[in-house]
Amino acid sequence: MVISVIVCILSCAGLIASVLFKPSVKIGKGAVSIYWIPPVAGGLILLLSGTLGAREAWAGLTASGDMNPLKILALFVSLTVLSVYLDELGFFRRLATFALRRAGGSQKKLFFALYALVSVLTVFTSNDIVVLTFTPFICSFCKAERVSPVPYLVGEFVAANTWSMMLVIGNPTNIYLASACGIGFGEYFAVMWLPTLAAGLSALLVLYLLFRKKLRVPLESLAEKAELEDRGLVVIGLIHLGACVVCLALSSYIHFPMWLAAVCFALSLGVCTFVCTAVRRRAGAGGKLLVRTLARAPWVLVPFVISMFLIVLSLEKYGITERIAALLGGEGEIFKYGVASFLAANIINNIPMSVLFGGVLESGAGAGGVYATVIGSNLGAYLTPVGALAGIMWTGLLRTYEVDFSFRKFVAYGAALSLPALASSLLCLWLIL
Repeated sequence: MVISVIVCILSCAGLIASVLFKPSVKIGKGAVSIYWIPPVAGGLILLLSGTLGAREAWAGLTASGDMNPLKILALFVSLTVLSVYLDELGFFRRLATFALRRAGGSQKKLFFALYALVSVLTVFTSNDIVVLTFTPFICSFCKAERVSPVPYLVGEFVAANTWSMMLVIGNPTNIYLASACGIGFGEYFAVMWLPTLAAGLSALLVLYLLFRKKLRVPLESLAEKAELEDRGLVVIGLIHLGACVVCLALSSYIHFPMWLAAVCFALSLGVCTFVCTAVRRRAGAGGKLLVRTLARAPWVLVPFVISMFLIVLSLEKYGITERIAALLGGEGEIFKYGVASFLAANIINNIPMSVLFGGVLESGAGAGGVYATVIGSNLGAYLTPVGALAGIMWTGLLRTYEVDFSFRKFVAYGAALSLPALASSLLCLWLIL
């Protein structure tokens, strides 16, 4: 037990240090994330020391239930591929420039338009994809317009990590926790739509109060209209993404696993792209598009999630998760789990937290504890950069575009925004359960 606890602490400490000081290294013209290395080292230590047996690890990784991490990774990576495909074709940038032009010269209108657009896209895609897509666009546009990018960047980040709670596919933590507790797509939405709405509206109100003075400065020009790379392929991508979301919503009724549905649609997208471009004698362009799409998929999550899963397996083996469950159980379960998961996400990152709490929830938590943990895993993302993978990527992009946004500023804005959102969403959850 001692070795498991020590490895968990050191792995999480290494993760935090990497996120704060060296989340990635430059290789050529690009950068490669390295924050996953401490957890991988921790998982290897557990296996090599015999603290967690190889057979135990394999049994956990290949379990037939929904909590199987390989199935969850397949689901999230496949959904990401569907979204990245559209981004590579310029679809999301086209939507952003449309919102920009509709705003005229008003920063206030632009701010609300971008918040609404990011919120809607996050519901049906993923918070990580939205952050990766819109952050470079906002930085470039604000530099050209000579206005502060901070209101738009903070608004985008908050919207992406709040409205991601609405559907189970909005965040890998939603997928993991819902799978761990056997919650279906429709059942999840029936509970989470109201807490998400409460959090989203309260966050928007605070955002406006924080940035209303900066948003009074008028814009001088409008961005040029972004063109789609290939309208036919955009239609194919939208059909696949839309059909996939519908299939996921019906999965519990038609008894078809969500992970398998997502994988099938991702494979179908590749086949349809190849056939469509081959017919038009552009197979080479189609192949390059697919390669670019696959290159941007979150493959780094695979070693990260698997390693954290092994660490949690060792904690479960020695009864640590049961002890945590005993502390969080009883009266006020919703608020206990909500606050605990919110804070834990900012100590060990929300994905490892969700893996850990998945085991804790299995030890006897009610539905309130499950949904409260989902809320904490999403809203914890904007308290500190450590809180979520999206925060790690977002701060890295800001450094790339030379936007001054310190750790202290992140926490200051994060506390002002996340605490009202957390309180309102947990209160709504308590009222409906």
